[in-house]
Amino acid sequence: MAITYMTQEGYNKKMEEIAHLENVERPEVQRAIAEARDKGDLSENAEYDAAKERQGMLEAKIAQLKALVAGARIIDESRIQTEEVQLLNKVTIKNVANGMEMTYSIVPETEANLREGKISIATPIAKGLLGHRVGDIVEVQAPAGLIKFEILHIGV
Repeated sequence: MAITYMTQEGYNKKMEEIAHLENVERPEVQRAIAEARDKGDLSENAEYDAAKERQGMLEAKIAQLKALVAGARIIDESRIQTEEVQLLNKVTIKNVANGMEMTYSIVPETEANLREGKISIATPIAKGLLGHRVGDIVEVQAPAGLIKFEILHIGV
């Protein structure tokens, strides 16, 4: 079983997703299968085939999420330091070339969500920032080429 590091918030979101899949979507799929079965001949019933396929995908997703949370280790957020960039820090950086400032939270891969400003610890930017301090200039190899960032602030 693989160990996955998560915040309490990330763990709770995964548990809510499992509950939704099991308590809302699973019964919907079971109803769809029952309705399709009631229509008769299953050998040529596209609705039945589609519902069974949806059921298989749903059960696989539930199993995947349960395996993820089974191997989860909750990160103690009270022990997070801000002297150097590390997992769960909120980091404000400035692109040296164009002066654009961005703030990202560095999170485990399972919690990354760019719309929320959460980048995976596995991204080139996060990897480039790790271990550096406020005022450091770091070079990050991105798909667009080498980018220099200045670390302006490290928080929680």
